[in-house]
Order: sequence, then C-alpha cells, then structure tokens
Amino acid sequence: MRIRILLLLSIVCFGCSKIKPRRPINPKPSTTILKETIKESKKLNQIEDAKIIHLIKKDSANTYQVSSNGFWYTYINKTEEEKPKPKTGDIVTIEYNITDLNDEIIYSKEELGTKTYTIDKEDFISALQVGIKLMKVGETITFVIPSYNAFGISGDGNKIGINQSIKSTVTLTNIK
Repeated sequence: MRIRILLLLSIVCFGCSKIKPRRPINPKPSTTILKETIKESKKLNQIEDAKIIHLIKKDSANTYQVSSNGFWYTYINKTEEEKPKPKTGDIVTIEYNITDLNDEIIYSKEELGTKTYTIDKEDFISALQVGIKLMKVGETITFVIPSYNAFGISGDGNKIGINQSIKSTVTLTNIK
C-alpha cells in the first residue's frame, strides 16, 4: 500500500512540473550569410543580363524590347490589325520551342507539341506567362529569358541546366 501511495505521490509531483522548452540544436543562419547569398545572386543576374544584351546587340536583324518583368522580346510576325490579347482565365493554344542563347535547340516545336495553357492559372515558364499576354492570334515572338525568369537554379532536371538563360519562339494560335 505504501508503494502505491509513493508512486501516486511521485506522479503528481513530477507530472505537474513545468516543461522547459527545448532550444534548437543549430542556430539560425546569420544575416551575413543571407546578405552574401543575395549579393552573389545579384552578381549572377548582372552577368546573365550582360550576356543577353551582348547577344541582342549582335542581332542587328531584329529589334528587341525589354519587358519590365526582366526578359527581352522581338516580334517575328506582328499583326497590325486590332485583335484581342489574352487575359487572366483565357485558354490559349501556343506552339513554341526552347533554344539556348546560341540558337542550339534544346526542345523543338515538334518535341513540345501544341500546348493549351490557361492564363495565370497554370504553372509555366514565368516570362512566357507574362509574354503571352502581349500577343494577338497569329503573332510570333522570340523571347530571350534569363534563368531567373525561366528554370532558375534548378534547371528543368533534364536538358536545361542550372542558371541557364534560354530563348523561346512562341506562336499564339488560338484564344478561348
């Protein structure tokens, strides 16, 4: 009987004690590491942008425009007549390819096939999400896209490498 009373008393005493919060084993990363990472990313972005600007200057046959979203584009086939442009929620049909900056084909138009895409509702190359909204049916635009607006630091896990800038020629064939 005494053992039961002692056991019950010890459970009550130790069971009601306050639990001390555990401290993390690894401290938070210092702000200097984060600042250095940001600094390196900005440097990488400047290098990519410089390569693209050099490429654009060499291409005297086309006139490129810079987007406020961080990519460049040129019209290959521009429609002057008044036609609607896609807006959020519209379903568009496009044909496109992906090349590197030296026009070496990464994914051909045939390989990618015709793509049906819902504007701003599906995951797609971020620069093309914005760029498609500039287009009218029948137009073809070549987009020059830095890696931070394409596949970024991971690539596509297949043919597009880490931090690889790309070009994509897109034809808008239909808007629903």
